[in-house]
Amino acid sequence: MRSHTDKQLRRILTDVLGLKPGQADDFDTDTGLFGHLPELDSMAVAGLLTEMEDRLDIVIEDDEVDGELLESFGNLLAFAEAKRKAA
Repeated sequence: MRSHTDKQLRRILTDVLGLKPGQADDFDTDTGLFGHLPELDSMAVAGLLTEMEDRLDIVIEDDEVDGELLESFGNLLAFAEAKRKAA
């Protein structure tokens, strides 16, 4: 069973990156993001983080964003869930 944050994050990735419907449904914790999805380039990162802040009601500080955060879906999801718990 997917968490509410998991479902929202999949919708955000689909909307921001223009993924095919259902494409993000197949993501698991090891699915590569930055460097693996051609849609997620350096320009799309800012839009993705902004949408995450807006839709998940979190604040992402600049120093929290690094290559590891966007390395995999699992890393991004764990970050988002931790931010929501702390909020």
